[in-house]
Amino acid sequence: MLDDRAKLLLKALVERYIADGQPVGSRTLSRASGLDLSPATIRNVMSDLEELGLIASPHTSAGRIPTARGYRLFVDTMLTVQRDHFPAPSLAPDQPQKVISNAANLLSSLSQFVGVVMSPRRTSVFRHIEFLRLSEKRILVIIVSPEGDVQNRVLFTELDYSQSQLVEAANYLNAHYMGLTIEQVREKLQSEVETLRVEIATLMQAAVTVSSEAQLQAQDEVVISGERNLLSVTDFSSDMSHLRRAFDLFEQKAQLMRLLDIAGQAEGVRIFIGGESQVVPFEELSIVSAPYEVDGLVVGTLGVIGPTRMAYDRMIQIVDITSKLVSNALSHHK
Repeated sequence: MLDDRAKLLLKALVERYIADGQPVGSRTLSRASGLDLSPATIRNVMSDLEELGLIASPHTSAGRIPTARGYRLFVDTMLTVQRDHFPAPSLAPDQPQKVISNAANLLSSLSQFVGVVMSPRRTSVFRHIEFLRLSEKRILVIIVSPEGDVQNRVLFTELDYSQSQLVEAANYLNAHYMGLTIEQVREKLQSEVETLRVEIATLMQAAVTVSSEAQLQAQDEVVISGERNLLSVTDFSSDMSHLRRAFDLFEQKAQLMRLLDIAGQAEGVRIFIGGESQVVPFEELSIVSAPYEVDGLVVGTLGVIGPTRMAYDRMIQIVDITSKLVSNALSHHK
């Protein structure tokens, strides 16, 4: 356990390093902490903190920098979030994908780092479905998702359907299948397929397959904005291998999806410090994330990805505000 003096010195060291990006020496730490301690006493405390793995000494400097473990202790026990007075951002209710895209841009512009938003998980297949006869054996399927997204798919059929048959099938689907999950739709369709006319049953099964594919495709999306902001971050621009690893993470969206999925399992803002676990495998990156909701149900996660040396108090505010804005915009778009 750290005593109060050691905690104050660690807090001052982390805050100074975040602000300046330079290893912190005992003299600088003495001024930053406001404690009336001799340089020798501060050096002894820093030595203890280093033994505990909370700070480290780079080869090129006599000063110290925080480790992943030091950052974790700082954000968990020492961080005080004071509400900054930056202009109140806004997100207008719109098509879900437009809201998600705008949110990623907002996170990026406010943080000056990278904004990421995971597309909403869908609880059901569709809210409304329509069929339109394009030509012989070609049908346009119009699917309105539960969140209000509209997707069009062209269906090639073995039979030639009249428009009246298509309307009948759409009416049946909308009346009996709206709001159900994929599994519920498939089970219900299997049990009812015997009682339906063959041509209607075939059309409905094709429509369910198409809407399921549309749902899975939409769920695989992570919207990323502001990757180029990392080019101006000293921690990355001074070492191209760090930058390359960061851009690899953005390209391998599967890893990003897993990370955001983990973040979405907790309430409120979460902070993942680079290097402290396999969740964020790169020491140079940290992620501040929060889940967002639609009508009180958590459907996705968003966050800011930036250098481990970031102003966590400000990032927490940005992520918290944006998650509330997204929740509000999606809940009001019906």
